[in-house]
Parts: sequence; structure tokens; C-alpha cells
Amino acid sequence: MTLALLALTIGAFAIGTTEFVIVGLMPTIANDLSVTLPSAGLLVSFYALGVAVGAPLLTAITGNVGRKTLLVSLMVLFTLANLAAWCAPGYDTLVIARIFSGLAHGVFFSVGSIIATNMVAKDKEASAIATMFSGLTVAFVTGVPLGTFVGQHFGWRVTFLMVAAFGLIALISALVFVPRHIANPPAASLRQQAELFLQPRLLLVFAMTIVGYGGSLVAFTYLAAILQETAGFSPSVVGLVLLLYGASVAVGNMLGGKLADLHGPIVALKLIFALLAGVLFLLEFTATNKALVIAVVLAWGAVAFGNVPALQVYVVKQAERFAPHSVGVASGMNIAAFNLGVAGGAWTGGAAVDHLGLMSTPWIGGLVVLCALGLTWVSGRIDQRDLRQDLATDLP
Repeated sequence: MTLALLALTIGAFAIGTTEFVIVGLMPTIANDLSVTLPSAGLLVSFYALGVAVGAPLLTAITGNVGRKTLLVSLMVLFTLANLAAWCAPGYDTLVIARIFSGLAHGVFFSVGSIIATNMVAKDKEASAIATMFSGLTVAFVTGVPLGTFVGQHFGWRVTFLMVAAFGLIALISALVFVPRHIANPPAASLRQQAELFLQPRLLLVFAMTIVGYGGSLVAFTYLAAILQETAGFSPSVVGLVLLLYGASVAVGNMLGGKLADLHGPIVALKLIFALLAGVLFLLEFTATNKALVIAVVLAWGAVAFGNVPALQVYVVKQAERFAPHSVGVASGMNIAAFNLGVAGGAWTGGAAVDHLGLMSTPWIGGLVVLCALGLTWVSGRIDQRDLRQDLATDLP
């Protein structure tokens, strides 16, 4: 069981690394492929679109495939896609490789969650899922900085070869250690998934996720470029700053979860979105000072992904009330919403760089996050209204 969970964790680590390592390598890739910085930024968007599209489509299509078989197939696709990125002759081929990597990502975590919970007792299910998802946190702390370092010193293609090696390790581990006989619950059909979009309260949460998560990506996609071109750091120091950012993300995730547990998701999201917008606006004025920009990047990491636990908890709460038969589907759709936010944020950042310059990305990202704060306030007010109506109905 431990080795099977380790296989899932390694897969999550490889996936988390390949998704965001582009951020640290963007200036290098742009120069090597002779494309603009915004075009390189679209490599983040295309990957995220692959996740967002792949999650619902492949989940519905592969519902009858054995869980172990599906997991191994996904890791084969992921490994081949990163090998294709390693030897991509040009930008177009690299885009296609990124899309296929995203398709594997889109289903991996739902399949992995089913496998993890089937291998442990009921009272250990949450811990098993947390173990698997810890691979994403470790990717931010070590995988992305390591991939950036490797890409800057040995070429960006070697980074994708490294990620493919991690994918191969996860693939072999899954083949050897994951049990074959895993319960295969019926997958949600496309119709069931589409029915969620008839629930306005769930649509509001998905919008909060897309806008709130995506706002940070407007600037984060171009963080390495900001650190090099505006702050004046060398490429090797950028990797170190990304390491500090990743450590801050890990702490922020834990604090965001505890805040949501103590005060509820709406209170947590209001605070996190307000702080995130403030940090992004502050980056606009500190980017030229090396000491200050490092402090701001650390603060940014602490709040950038702290909204994830609260948003996931909140979508489950809303689904339990308005779509009780599709709670799992709603949770999965919110993962797709996160990746739509990544795609939209990276695209918006690229458009901002094209038309307004690199340093427009922090304040535009801050404005987008403020929109998420507004949506959160509206959702909270509706919750309060619904609670008053429920109480009035219960009174004799």
C-alpha cells in the first residue's frame, strides 16, 4: 500500500513539475525558439486547456476502463508527451506536446483518488488522498526550481527529459505496486457533468475559482521574466527565488485550509483574495528593488494558492445543497475551473505584455483578483439570505 501511494505521489510530482516549470524557463524557451514572451506564455495556457477539456471528456469516455489500466495508460501518455517536448523541433510541436500532457493531468487525480481510497480503511481515506496530492506541493518546492535550474544550465529540453524520467518511474511503480482489482465506480457522463451548469449557485463558485485563481496567473506566468528583466536577477538566482516561492506556497496552502476550517470558506476567501490583490499591486512598486521584491514574492506565495482548499470545500458545500447527487462531479469540475483560470490568466498576461508591457501584469492581475473578491462577497450575501429564509421556514 505504501509503495502504491508512493507511485501516485511520484506521478503527482511529475505532473505538478511539468505544469509550472515553464514559468522559470519562459525567457530561455522564447529566445531558443525565436518566439515572443507572450507566445511562450501560451504554453501554460495550452497545457491548462488540455487539463480542463481532458478532465470531463476522458472521465466520461474511460468510465469502463479498469482503474489500474487507466492509470498506467495516463502515465504512458504523460511520459511520451514530455519526451515529445524534449525533442520538439519547433514551437508548434511543443504546443501539441503540452496539450497531450494536460490531457493526462486532467484524469490522473480523479483516478488516483479512487485508487488511493480503495487501498486504505475508511478512516484513512483523506490521509491517502493528501499523501498523493503532497506530490504537487513537493513539485512547487523542489520540482519547479530544479527544473528551472536544469533548463538554464543544460537547456530547457533536458528539463522535459527529466520530467519524462519521473513519469517513467511513476509508470513502472504503478505497474508493479498498484493492485489490479480496484473498484470501478461508474464515471459521470457528459450529460451529468453538463447538468451542473444549470445550477446558478455552482456557476458562481466556478466563476470565483476561475477568476480568483486565474488573477494570480496573470503575473505568475511572467514571474521569471519580471525577476530577470525588471529586478535584474541572474537566471541562477531566479531559480533560488522560485524555490523560496514554492516553500511559501506549501505553508500558504496549509494556512488556507486551517483558515477555512476555523472561519468557513467565505471568510477565508475574502481575506485571501484581499491579501492577494494587495500583494500584486505592491509588486508593481517593488519590482526594481531586489530585497523588497523577494519579500513580496514570499508574501505572494503565501496567499497565491491559499484559496485552493477554501474553494474546494465551498464547491462541495454548495453541491451538497443544490446538486446532492453530483458532489464528486462538482468537485472535479472545480479542478477544471482552476485550470481554466490558469489558461485565462496566462493568456491575459500575454495580451498585457504585448500591449502594455511586462510590468502591467501585476496590477492587471490584482484587478482580476478584486473581481473574485466581489464575486465572493455576492456569494456570501446569497448564503446569508438563504440561511434567513431557511430559518424562517423552520419557525412554527
